[in-house]
Amino acid sequence: MTLVMGAGAFGTALAVALARGGQTVGLWARDAGHVAEMAASRRNDRRLPGVGLPEGVRVSARLEEFAAERTVLLAMPMQKMAAVLVAHRAALRGRALVACCKGIDLGSLEGPTGLIARLCPGTAPAILTGPSFAADIARGLPTALTLACADAALGAALQEELSVPALRLYLSEDPLGAELGGALKNVIAIAAGVVMGAGLGESARAALVTRGFAEMSRLALDLGARAETLAGLSGLGDLVLTCTSPQSRNFRFGQALGRGETFDPAATVEGVATAAAVSRLAARRGVDMPIANMVAALCVQKITVAEAADALLSRPLKKE
Repeated sequence: MTLVMGAGAFGTALAVALARGGQTVGLWARDAGHVAEMAASRRNDRRLPGVGLPEGVRVSARLEEFAAERTVLLAMPMQKMAAVLVAHRAALRGRALVACCKGIDLGSLEGPTGLIARLCPGTAPAILTGPSFAADIARGLPTALTLACADAALGAALQEELSVPALRLYLSEDPLGAELGGALKNVIAIAAGVVMGAGLGESARAALVTRGFAEMSRLALDLGARAETLAGLSGLGDLVLTCTSPQSRNFRFGQALGRGETFDPAATVEGVATAAAVSRLAARRGVDMPIANMVAALCVQKITVAEAADALLSRPLKKE
């Protein structure tokens, strides 16, 4: 049986998809009250309204009830992952830990698999990422994701275990590239939302996304990722989805910035923290990332949208 830690929209959707595929799935949440609601209603209306939990989904706030599950999907926000790993390090030892979040930790500037390797020695890290929305997965709509694991044999076993008819997993041995694609595209998605919210037009968005992908690739390659990973589902594929769909919270947050509107403060927008982390990481590595830097500044109101646009448009002309 697989355990999903984190009963947000994405974790719940994964649990639903796996259960529909015939598995018995554990779904863990920290909030006992939330667990009681889900157990009573067989729904998770707090995070994924309108989707029933199949009989194969067991919910609990007690991690010890899932001691037998050797595969754990970590589906919590990136900035909360370190605390969860430290709190449950002993219980997670010896398991395969598959990160299902997208971002860079603000404290350590590490991605999910780096955090897992450092904070939970004795576990096997992997990452599941790519172009997907929780609502689509929960509805059984066709979705393709990247499953990246440095251990080829373990990756193949996880691919077999986690694949269900509507969820197609492509295997990669480059977890660094996969997690960087998923993290960095959120920053570019905010910028794309700003472009559209400010009324700068589709042509500007196309240019922004193209130059954003160039930034993503520069940093990822500098850190040791593979170019083909960035050009795959976990990089370019996810970038296209989140820069064009209003289902993306990062895109909608950017739209609100571009319009000068307030965004729901309760919503998790992974790209905000990631932009700050990426700006610091790029400066440390000497990598030029003007779009990411502008997003980081916009998110903390250091500059206005007009100033950001002027700064990008006044950059020196150069070869593509």
